[in-house]
Amino acid sequence: MSETRKIAAILVSDVVGYSRLAGADEDRILARLRTLRSDLIDPTIAVHNGRIVKRTGDGSLIEFRSVVDAVRCAIEVQQAMLERNAGVAPDRCIEFRIGIHLGDVVEESDGDLMGDGVNIAARLQTIAKPGAICLSEDAYRQVKSRLDLPAADLGETQLKNIADPIRVYALEVGGDTPTKPAATASSRIAGRPPVALAASDKPSIAVLAFNNMSGDAEQEYFSDGISEDIITDLSKFSGLHVIARNSSFVYKNAVVSIPDVAQALGVRYVLEGSVRKAGNRIRVTAQLIDANDGGHVWASRFDRDLTDIFAVQDELTQEIVAALKLKLAPGDQDRLTGAHAVNVEAYEFYLRGRVLAMAHSHAGNIEARRLVEAAIAIDPHYAAAHALIAFTHVLDYVNAWGTDPERALQIGLELAQRAVAMAEDQPEGYFGLVVACMWSRQLDRAQAVVERGLALAPNSVGLLMAKAHVQIFAGDPAGALETLNVAVRLDPHYPEVLLQFRADALFSLGDYEGTIEVIQQRLARNPRSDLAYALLASCYGHLGRKEECRRAWERVFEFNPEFSVERRRRILPFRNAEDFERRPEGLRKAGLAV
Repeated sequence: MSETRKIAAILVSDVVGYSRLAGADEDRILARLRTLRSDLIDPTIAVHNGRIVKRTGDGSLIEFRSVVDAVRCAIEVQQAMLERNAGVAPDRCIEFRIGIHLGDVVEESDGDLMGDGVNIAARLQTIAKPGAICLSEDAYRQVKSRLDLPAADLGETQLKNIADPIRVYALEVGGDTPTKPAATASSRIAGRPPVALAASDKPSIAVLAFNNMSGDAEQEYFSDGISEDIITDLSKFSGLHVIARNSSFVYKNAVVSIPDVAQALGVRYVLEGSVRKAGNRIRVTAQLIDANDGGHVWASRFDRDLTDIFAVQDELTQEIVAALKLKLAPGDQDRLTGAHAVNVEAYEFYLRGRVLAMAHSHAGNIEARRLVEAAIAIDPHYAAAHALIAFTHVLDYVNAWGTDPERALQIGLELAQRAVAMAEDQPEGYFGLVVACMWSRQLDRAQAVVERGLALAPNSVGLLMAKAHVQIFAGDPAGALETLNVAVRLDPHYPEVLLQFRADALFSLGDYEGTIEVIQQRLARNPRSDLAYALLASCYGHLGRKEECRRAWERVFEFNPEFSVERRRRILPFRNAEDFERRPEGLRKAGLAV
């Protein structure tokens, strides 16, 4: 067998307490690991140019072309795991330990790696804390000037079966690692400004993620999909105040007090339930709880053939509306039925694809498109699937993924138009169409489309955020701030990109100090955002803080070496060119050549 000797960046990881987790429920832990690998770990490795050399049960050996790539990948995965473990009981948390080393390895003809470089990385992994990353001194030297996390110097350390002591540095993502469950989901929203949750004058409801009772953790996407579709159905009623999935799902897998959840989300009613899918049968149970007194307003169980799942969703929605004694507005009765007339197998492909598309990663986008195309092959008239594929093409354009971004945008626009034409009375297609119109610089049309979508789904946070984005580009930043305030009321655990939109609006208003405050809140949640640092640099320039401007601008290229002011000028669809030019102007005020 031939072999090649080389220097390589090696990452070794394993699951903390895997034997304990497997002993409690081996099938479940294996299924959860497979899901994590398919929708988080493998796509992240691919984005950072890693090669999976081998896996051994709960462990992985991965080769990267540089230590920088290895560390960026490790940080991204550990940050994602912080969110996934928020509110999860300690005996069910999956946490990784990671070791990274730059050293000499031997590559076998079959691609396997051996040698001291691998051994040292493996030993570093064993001394890492749960959720942390340990680097050898050789690896640390390659990245120390690029780290935005504090590194703890552990000093000279004698690693097992390694002859000489090695200086070790530790990175702890998110500070204290989540080794115990949060009493609430506050760990997920660290760094966010306090949100005043004023009482709604409408009946208000949060739908928690339904428990997956199928005995197969890989079916989690199905129970999540049912819950999300119920939220979507309820969001169509103007007489209801419905909390977004992003916020209600924070409490997934957590042992929570319904009154506490209701208070945190600012609602009176909470819907919880479970889904059991076995063969061709489906059982859905649900109960509606009044958080004021803890009483059950309504409860029901549906035992049906799997092909009846859409009828179950329609009936469940109707019964909730009836239990809440909701006064229906004109047209609401039509929204109670008929939204789900699709093939069940196609629906399952769509649900899996939707999870991946919402991750907003290149690899996830590709896999999402493949899955949703499979759904359309089964059911060519599946409007929501066409809308989702349209969105993946728009993401290709915005992120310059693929060889022809301009063509991707055109495809996205055409597919989004087709999706809306297929189901003009359903809101799902309008989100894809509004973002496609916006990025195509059809701002007037985008505004009309988003208003039509919100008329169909007044509680849609996705459409509200799209509306705010359009308002920023159309020259109405004050209106965008008002729209974002409505979105926050529906989504108290809002995604960190909402902070970028808020900052963009404040910047357009010339409030540079306010922009800095909001950008710092975003960076507390996502310290690797090149867009945040670019806007931060411009603010510092406008305020005459030249050295801070230069430091922030350097960060932009640490996280995205391909960042281009010229490309941003070309693709950002500002109606007024001066609204964009204010950004490079701030940089020039600090003496930067852009």
